[in-house]
Amino acid sequence: MSSNVTHAKEPLFRMVKRDAIPQKKAWMIRAAAFLLSLATGAVVIMMLGHNPFSVYISMIKGAWGTKTVSYETIKIAIPLLITAIGISFAFKMKFWNIGAEGQILIGGACSAAVMIYAGDKMSPVLLLIVMFVASALGGMIWGMIPAVFKAYWNTNETLFTLMLNYVAMQVVTYCIVFWENPKGSNTVGIINQATQAGWLPELFGQKYGWNVLIVLILTVGMFIYLKYCKQGYEIAVVGESENTAKYAGIHVKKVIIRTMAISGAICGIAGFVIVSGASHTISTATAGGRGFTAIIVAWLVSFGIVFMNQGAVQIATQYGLNENASDVILGIILFFLIGAEFFINYRVKRTKK
Repeated sequence: MSSNVTHAKEPLFRMVKRDAIPQKKAWMIRAAAFLLSLATGAVVIMMLGHNPFSVYISMIKGAWGTKTVSYETIKIAIPLLITAIGISFAFKMKFWNIGAEGQILIGGACSAAVMIYAGDKMSPVLLLIVMFVASALGGMIWGMIPAVFKAYWNTNETLFTLMLNYVAMQVVTYCIVFWENPKGSNTVGIINQATQAGWLPELFGQKYGWNVLIVLILTVGMFIYLKYCKQGYEIAVVGESENTAKYAGIHVKKVIIRTMAISGAICGIAGFVIVSGASHTISTATAGGRGFTAIIVAWLVSFGIVFMNQGAVQIATQYGLNENASDVILGIILFFLIGAEFFINYRVKRTKK
């Protein structure tokens, strides 16, 4: 009696996780990738018949050339950076939080609600504190919902958090019905425009000084929490292996819920910064895609995206280029930087026969 056994053919190459490389070498790889991306972008610019150095300088001027455009760049970049910090906690745990958009909206809606209903009932300082806390709590609750389901029923966090984005949009739409100003406009308008109650004031004479200070505090706090606190260590262990975490006596469910609470709270704070420190209104477009953009960006890339978007207007005007030209250059930079991260963390290995 004979039997035929079919064996699956092994691939010729496979990806394996690379052993940790020195931080200095890792940053050198990132720097090389960035320079290569600029060189590749320069080739594209020359193909369009322009001097790449002149175009790059114009893009810098378009993002930072005057006080007005610098403020606009900071205004856009700060919420993006805060959101990137927020989702970093979840991603460190390998919890794919795709719901930052919704968490920003809920945080922004909480800020707007406090401004509307308590703007004339509290002192300016107390009002801002209540808005800040309300936004953080709103984002925290919105982040904890998928975390609880993931921890106890192992639901798919990617789909769950993604769907909550659309629920948050409907919540904001519902709120606009009650808050619209003027009536029948279907918009909230500028909240407390006459009194500016709930608006973040200038700090050290800078219009967005508080926005910058908030992101700096969150950055330092994240670094200390993840690197030096026991809870930060637990996040890393759970992200590497839940089984290892359980063996080490770590309460995995508790870590998942706690980490997403922090992640959601920080994204909610981004909503506070947008409403109180920038737009002074709320709409379904308040998040502006920052929740999704922050997924693919890190610190330097965050500023890079804003820089490219702001510089696009300048090169479009000065060189007659379509604004999409900056998107092409940005795409090249992202491609190289993501490739660098892949090279740092993984390597291709030939399968043994």
